[in-house]
Amino acid sequence: MPADFPSDSEDEGLVAKGRAGDNAAPLSISEISNLLKRTVEDRFGFVRLRGELSGVKRAASGHLYCALKDEKAVLDGVMWRGQADRLPFRPEDGLEVVASGKLTTYPGRSKYQIVIERMELAGEGALLALLEKTKARLAAEGLFDEARKRPLPFLPRTIGVVTSPTGAVIRDILHRLADRFPSRVIVWPVLVQGQGAAEQVAGAVRGFSGLPEGHPDRPDLVIVARGGGSIEDLWSFNEEVVVRAIADCSIPTISAVGHETDTTLADFAADRRAPTPTAAAEIAVPVRAELAATLRDFAARNQRAILRPVQLGRERLEARVQRLPGPEAILQPSALALDEMTERLRRGLTDRAARGRERLGQLRLSPAMLERNLRDGRKALGNIRLVPSLVERPLAERREKLAAIARLAEQLHPDRPLERGYVRVTGAGGQTVTSRDAAASEAALTLKFRDGDLAVVPGEGAPPPLPRKPAPRPRAKGTTPEQDDLFG
Repeated sequence: MPADFPSDSEDEGLVAKGRAGDNAAPLSISEISNLLKRTVEDRFGFVRLRGELSGVKRAASGHLYCALKDEKAVLDGVMWRGQADRLPFRPEDGLEVVASGKLTTYPGRSKYQIVIERMELAGEGALLALLEKTKARLAAEGLFDEARKRPLPFLPRTIGVVTSPTGAVIRDILHRLADRFPSRVIVWPVLVQGQGAAEQVAGAVRGFSGLPEGHPDRPDLVIVARGGGSIEDLWSFNEEVVVRAIADCSIPTISAVGHETDTTLADFAADRRAPTPTAAAEIAVPVRAELAATLRDFAARNQRAILRPVQLGRERLEARVQRLPGPEAILQPSALALDEMTERLRRGLTDRAARGRERLGQLRLSPAMLERNLRDGRKALGNIRLVPSLVERPLAERREKLAAIARLAEQLHPDRPLERGYVRVTGAGGQTVTSRDAAASEAALTLKFRDGDLAVVPGEGAPPPLPRKPAPRPRAKGTTPEQDDLFG
């Protein structure tokens, strides 16, 4: 064995010893970990990696932990909260992304990882894959069910529009509404593309939905609108926060995002999808001219419906009148019967007069006959007995009835309660006043007491009582009114 290398027997021992010519002291684990960390970070200060996401987890602190993998290797990654909150999409397992950042080591586990500063989907295919996954997940929750769709109001008084206030979309909507049926429009300005656009759109929809019923600015219909663009431009309307805001909106919504060939998840969540923003305005309101024409048509139909029974009745009446016989035919039997009865009456009167004349001629009026009739009449009158009780009894009965009526009249006399402290109120014409309203309408009232009358005026203080009329002094016997007595 060469002399430069110690033998096995020389290396063996319990205590580590330095060797001849060896000036490198042993390193600690922390020292070698720090050396590796600086080396990796200096060498790979910025890298862009393409891989498939795996084990995506969002911690309570807001940091995002994941792993990037391909067919042969796996690399752990972390994205701090500030960068994770600005991601334009929701990372999920299986998505292929391009991550930009720097490599570093984690001494606590002897692992290396990438600190991700930016994450993008790896091509349009990955974006579509994310879209399909999000669509399937939200559809499984029932957000796209047809049972959730509500009918749109026929004629909304106020329309809320969630869109950019500076684009051509809002001008197209306003122009189309003005042509069809001018309505009140409230625009909630939002970003429709880029960072924060999804949050602003969702906040606007929730803001309209949160207005209480009866609020003057609460719309009857909400239109979420944006012009056309690529799938990346329209991605804000595929965000889960926008889809859930539209699905939870208490106001019927129309999604008008992109052109006719563009489709977003907001279209599935809305109550109605419009191919373009202009079409959304056409769906929102009817054409006023067509409504006016429809109303005129309904009015004409209503008038025809009202006049139709009259016309039919007139036709039936004319048909029945034509089938009725003429007045001569109707009166002919009666006229014949009248002529026959007239002839019979004439003959009867003639016969009766002839028989009366014949009987009168047979009568012989003589004084003896008249005297006999007179004696018979006197005899019949003498046989009639007039009993006084027959006259007195009805007279007594009528006298009792009259006395009962007099007693009742005395009891019901309006001045009778005056003896017990009541007062009778009369008007200017002497009629009894029984209500407050009737008393208020009188110019003057008279209060009748037991011992006299008192004149009052409604609404004023009680005037002094009327002077009582003095009782007439008794006349001396033997005097007459012609003597000009002072008290006569």
